[in-house]
Amino acid sequence: MRNLNADNITAAVVEEFSGCEDERLKTILNSLVSHLHSFLREIEPSQSEWTTAIEFLTKTGQMCDDQRQEFILLSDTLGVTMLVDALNHQTSDPMVSESTVLGPFYVANPPKVDQGGAIDWNVEGEPLYVEGRVHDGAGDPLVNVVIDVWQSDSEGFYDVQKELDSASLRARFSTDEQGRYAFWTVTPAPYPIPTDGPVGKMLELTGRHPYRPAHVHFMLMAEGYETLVTQVFAEGDPYLDSDAVFGVKDSLVREFQLMPSGQAPDGRNMSGPYRHFKYDFGLKAS
Repeated sequence: MRNLNADNITAAVVEEFSGCEDERLKTILNSLVSHLHSFLREIEPSQSEWTTAIEFLTKTGQMCDDQRQEFILLSDTLGVTMLVDALNHQTSDPMVSESTVLGPFYVANPPKVDQGGAIDWNVEGEPLYVEGRVHDGAGDPLVNVVIDVWQSDSEGFYDVQKELDSASLRARFSTDEQGRYAFWTVTPAPYPIPTDGPVGKMLELTGRHPYRPAHVHFMLMAEGYETLVTQVFAEGDPYLDSDAVFGVKDSLVREFQLMPSGQAPDGRNMSGPYRHFKYDFGLKAS
């Protein structure tokens, strides 16, 4: 532990973890140290650059609270979140829906809403009717699947970014006896991820835009099945090929079809145009 230098310090740090009884934790820390030290040897940061990095991470932590997670945002914009997702949800089964990033705006235990209800409380925008069904790997309907949904409004803001009296554009549903779900909302807009923190500064300095294509978030939970976290994106959105968090997959893109006034799929009489998309989800047995 003396006379350490650039050649022998990595081995010394790894050795310090040799007494760790948790083998998985030891493997993770040994790999972390080895790769981190290799990264530093490759770029040879100055003392000033090291200080800047520490300040960046400190500010990232300071931006986190119970409604915002700047570290998740950092993970998203570096592609880490999608890589972790890809490593943990590898499937070639066309009957199982693909997953994507959770995002920084999920709030647990959203308001419960009846099948076919509206979730556009305290917001205005172009009406959007969403419907579909949830099935297993064989295509059979799944009953009482819990579905959390959340999204931005038609100006690109989530409820937690605005001073609203209650939650809006986020809710929890359960599938019916045919595995169906349905709800009314407003058409989301493409929007920038929060840029008022260190992640936004990083994007600015590197010449990257902060925008995400319009989408609706879904989390599906059922006993005996893997939880599915995913999004459905609007076909034709200008940011589908440059999503700031790398979350778009072809199977998750749907046309948010513009419909004329008249009777909607659920029988509601619409006095003006609205949009509609249908998406069926397949869950993987755990």
